[in-house]
Amino acid sequence: MNIWPGFSIRTSLNKERAGRREAILLVSGVLLLVLAAASICMGAVPVTLRELAEALTTGETATSAGRIIWFVRMPRTLAAILAGSALAVSGAVLQTVLNNPLASPSIIGVNAGSGLFTIALAAFFPGAVRYTPAAAFLGALFAVFAVYGIARKTGASRMTIVLSGVAVSSFLSAFTDAILTFVPDTQMNRMAFLIGSFSGVSMDQVRFAAGYILFGVAVSVVLSYDMNVLALGEETAASLGLRTGLYRMVFLVTAALLAGSAVSFSGLIGFVGLIVPHAGRMLVGQDNRYLIPLCVLLGGAFTLGCDIIARVLFAPFELPVGIVMSFLGGPFFIYLLLSRKGRKSLD
Repeated sequence: MNIWPGFSIRTSLNKERAGRREAILLVSGVLLLVLAAASICMGAVPVTLRELAEALTTGETATSAGRIIWFVRMPRTLAAILAGSALAVSGAVLQTVLNNPLASPSIIGVNAGSGLFTIALAAFFPGAVRYTPAAAFLGALFAVFAVYGIARKTGASRMTIVLSGVAVSSFLSAFTDAILTFVPDTQMNRMAFLIGSFSGVSMDQVRFAAGYILFGVAVSVVLSYDMNVLALGEETAASLGLRTGLYRMVFLVTAALLAGSAVSFSGLIGFVGLIVPHAGRMLVGQDNRYLIPLCVLLGGAFTLGCDIIARVLFAPFELPVGIVMSFLGGPFFIYLLLSRKGRKSLD
């Protein structure tokens, strides 16, 4: 005889929900692996799965297929995975901490701050290129706190945060354009950087930024429960013993680190941090303990998919991946603004 039937039903539902979420994470991981293999195999020179397997098991670079895999396709694939994961997690963190479903690195000026500091480093300190991730992080951090500070001063409503982000982004972008105008010999592919592209990314760039991204993702995963508590509201979180000011600072710095590290090698790609967290919440709900890992997988898969489309849609010509993402992200952002849920979020 079950003395607490309600407890038994709740336990069963929780187990079923957890099992469903774990299945979604597994499917997302498989999807990411499939797209990674497709990204390496597809291109101007096709690579077979057998050649890919041989290259991965032997590390062979003597053959033409091996050189293509290790020096061209592998860096690009890893760059897309890391950038997509970093921007998706950054967007999820910003939306939770700022309590605004419209927040994302590209919309509230984080990408613009990273871009300005990265361009400035390349223009004025060309010998310090190895510090690009650090410069991008500082730029992202500056933009985050500028937007948050302006929003706090003017009421911190959700719409104010978005408008502050647009203003800060425009201001920082103007500085970026000015630098590129007055220092035209800046040592970087300006169009690829401003639009966002993985073409020409080297393994050294990916390897250097990977440590920052993995650290930021690890912090987000470890503190995901505290993020759930913070999402309950400042007063409720404080009553539960959470030091809201400290944790908000940690989360904003983490979001800036992730976005800045991604921008340092991918350029100003946008909308990953907006689309992926919303898709993740549709699949696993609001619990950040599941949402953050799912954003890692879906962010990488989404960015890889967009990069594959950019490479094959008009082959042999190649679009920058930022263009594809803008075609997808622009309408999605408008949908959020026009939907009933989006209208409520602006109150």
